[in-house]
Amino acid sequence: MEWTTVEAGDGAKLSVRLFKPAPGEEEDVAVVLVHPYTILGGVQGLLRGMAEGVARRGYRAVTFDLRGAGRSTGRASLTGSTEVGDVVAVCRWVAENLKPRAILLVGSFAGAPIAGSAVDKVDQVVGYVSIGYPFGLMAPILFSRHHNAILKSEKPKLFIMGTKDGFTSVKQLQSKLKYAAGRVDTHLIEGAGHFQMEGPAFDAQMVDLIVNFIKSLTQ
Repeated sequence: MEWTTVEAGDGAKLSVRLFKPAPGEEEDVAVVLVHPYTILGGVQGLLRGMAEGVARRGYRAVTFDLRGAGRSTGRASLTGSTEVGDVVAVCRWVAENLKPRAILLVGSFAGAPIAGSAVDKVDQVVGYVSIGYPFGLMAPILFSRHHNAILKSEKPKLFIMGTKDGFTSVKQLQSKLKYAAGRVDTHLIEGAGHFQMEGPAFDAQMVDLIVNFIKSLTQ
């Protein structure tokens, strides 16, 4: 595990952590993970279990604190609009410094719409995984500006959601994805709630889903 700092386009300093596979086991796809809502306490540490699991499976994993979270400078926005630039900056750093063949972008909860808006801004990003994308309840007031970006992207997408998610019902998810472009996969976790899936009990399952999705893209 290594730490570094990446500068966003507007000068915000982002704290970045790189998780490496064991020597000789490294695959040529890197995974960049975007943490949940900063304003509700989201930080990159919440993704450590997943990042470590992905690295154990042979893929370099990168987590980072969005602006205003953890060790990063800057101020968090309510809608995640400026944070899209943070994701782009980190993905470009990964592309230029780690030089993977491809990048998979993973967004967790409010990190999902933010990551989704960055997918088509970085050529090396070849796919997207959403964990608990907030499509329903009050979430559209904050994040609706991000919906079109990922739904119109032609890049392959996997949406993971618990059937008891309090922010988005299964019906709402299916309705949103009905007209999405490109390949769209869904995986429903029976009985799981929104915040429940943030816990370490689901890390191993998320790692399996992420790795299997990568393999489906590279076959």
